[in-house]
Parts: sequence; structure tokens; C-alpha cells
Amino acid sequence: MSTFVVKGWCPDAWRPMMAGDGLLVRVRPPLGRLTRAQVLGLCDAATRLGSGRIDVTSRANLQIRGVREGSWRTLIDTLLDFGLIDPDPTREARANILVAPEWQAGDDTHRITEELRARLSELPDLPGKVGFAIDAGVAPQLQDAPADFRIERAAPGRLILRADGRKLGTPLSPSTEVDRLIGLARWFVESGGTVSGRMARHDAPLPDWAAATTPPAAFVPHVQPGPHPLGVALSLPFGRVSATALTRLVEAEIAIEAIRLAPRHIMICEAGVQLVSASDSADFITDPSSPLLRTDACVGAPACPQGSVETRALARRLAPHITGRLHVSGCAKGCARAAPADVTLTGREGRYDLAFDARPGAPPYRTGLDAAQILAQFGAT
Repeated sequence: MSTFVVKGWCPDAWRPMMAGDGLLVRVRPPLGRLTRAQVLGLCDAATRLGSGRIDVTSRANLQIRGVREGSWRTLIDTLLDFGLIDPDPTREARANILVAPEWQAGDDTHRITEELRARLSELPDLPGKVGFAIDAGVAPQLQDAPADFRIERAAPGRLILRADGRKLGTPLSPSTEVDRLIGLARWFVESGGTVSGRMARHDAPLPDWAAATTPPAAFVPHVQPGPHPLGVALSLPFGRVSATALTRLVEAEIAIEAIRLAPRHIMICEAGVQLVSASDSADFITDPSSPLLRTDACVGAPACPQGSVETRALARRLAPHITGRLHVSGCAKGCARAAPADVTLTGREGRYDLAFDARPGAPPYRTGLDAAQILAQFGAT
């Protein structure tokens, strides 16, 4: 039986995680936005001090891969110089904040996020994977992204605070949003939530002041690759881009002023004109019908020590032949996707198990397959 280790925490800049290709350093840019100078500075650091490979996570964070242990402190100093991380490691660990990517300066999402970041020291010590979503636009947009505590727009137009796993939220009065959010985080810890690990698994009754009475407004579609009101949205295959490709894009498109990160491995390039060169690059997806947008694959072996199989090359070859969602996972942990997929391949002892409508590690339909057998199964030879 395949085994894997559940870490129970996520890396950040001050607490990197060792992977098969070196240290993994996670960066959570404030408001999910990097200026042109910050993008170029981060890419230069990723090339000099790491492998030059950058991931965009499902929670719209960046991960610099392959950082050498002797280079980590230099990387930290560079990130501090560019204002991309907090100088206080405790505050940085608590800044697990997902922001609706289409915020505008001064709107509710921007205002609440800025206040929450200023008050991070008031939060309790939370389990490492617990996070927040500030989704206070005209309608919620982050419904598919993981978050334990959400501030969202309700159907009547006011804001609500909603705990993950609950369909209803608590109405919020203006200017009290962060007070209530911090209060619910403290209640979570005080009521034993640390043992549960995540809000959705914590079944303690909510406190009286946080009675859940109000549904969120109807969700709007998430950002798709292609033209966008802010410029253009680009999808990264499997959430990976090389520092070289990202530098080339920003330097070639002088109209790019900043880049925003969105769930589902999307980057929004802020620009005053329509961008054209990005659509000609294999590093970015601008076609919303691309089968790779329906495909999840972790980094796999050898970059991940827990993965026993290659994942992404197989996923690329297989994706056009799959109807529905495809997930190729290097092990049963399923880091790339938590929900079931129509077709799921799980690495086990150097071979693949095939399952349908399942998560990685589910009882397989076929077991012990190699890549050629899988491609033949779906007519992809």
C-alpha cells in the first residue's frame, strides 16, 4: 500500500518546506498583487537563488522552487526589499488571505483586506492550513477556493461572515467586519477547533453573536483566461511558469503595470491596452476551451519525494482525450485537487491506479498500470 506524509501545515517564506527539488518558499503578495518591479525582482531571485521555477497555488500564492539552503536567507532579504513578505514571521504565517482578484482601490474587498493585514497580530495561533477569504465584491467569486472564514456579499446586498461548512452567514454591520472575523477565529480556537484542524470539520455550535441566518448572493463565474477588463487573464498549465517566461512576458509587454493572482492558477495582467504576445506562448493559456483547464496534476516524481510517478507530461498527453475533469496525482495525498475528478490516476509504487469519479487513493477500477497502458485505455496512443 502506498504511503505518504500529511504535513498538517503549509510552507511560507519564513518556514520553507523541503521538497525533492530543494526548498519550497511560499510568497503571499499583499492583496494578491505584484507591481511590475516586484514581478521582475521575484523572477530574478528565483533564477539566481532557486531553480527558476515558480508555482501559482490554488489559493493564489506564489511558490519559488528549488531554493538552495545556503541561498534561503538571501532570498528572504530580497523579498523583504521588494515588500513581498512581512518582516515578522508570525504575522506572515497568519497572512493566509485570499482576495477576490478584481478588487478596486477603496472598495470593500480592498478596505477589509488592508484592515485585516494591519491587525494580524490580534489573531490567535491557528492550525497551519486555516485561511481567510475576503470576497466582498458585487457578488461572491471565490466559492470554489478553500477558505475557513469568509466575508462575502449576501443576497440583500449587505456583507456576511460565513464559516466554511455552513451554508448561511452572519450579517455584518459596516466597519465591524474585521472585528467579527477575528472574533470568530478566536472562538474557533477556544471551542477546540485546533483539534479539528479546519473549520469545515469543526462541528461545535457557532456562538450566539455569530448566528448563521443569511445566504450569500449567487456566485459569479470565476476568472477565465482571455481578455479581461483589467487587461488579460492568463492561465498557467498546472500552475507552473518559469521565471524566464514570466520575465520575457513582462519585459515584452511594456503596458503591463502589475500582475494579480487568482484561484485556478490564473494571472491577471493589468494593462491599459490589449496584450498580444502572451497568446503565442506555450507557457500561458488564453483559450478558455483548452483541455488543460480541466486537468489537475501535482509536481510528481522526482520533484516531490512522496510522488512515485511522473505526472504532468502524462496529463498533457491524456487531457485532450478525457471528457470531464482529469486528475493525475503522484501519490494518494492528492495535493493538486481535493475534490473527486471524472478520471483520477494515482501513483503507487511506480505505477498508476485508475479510478472514475474519485479522489486519489480511492478503490481503483484498474491498478498497476504504466503510462502506455493508460494512454491505450483512452485511445491516446
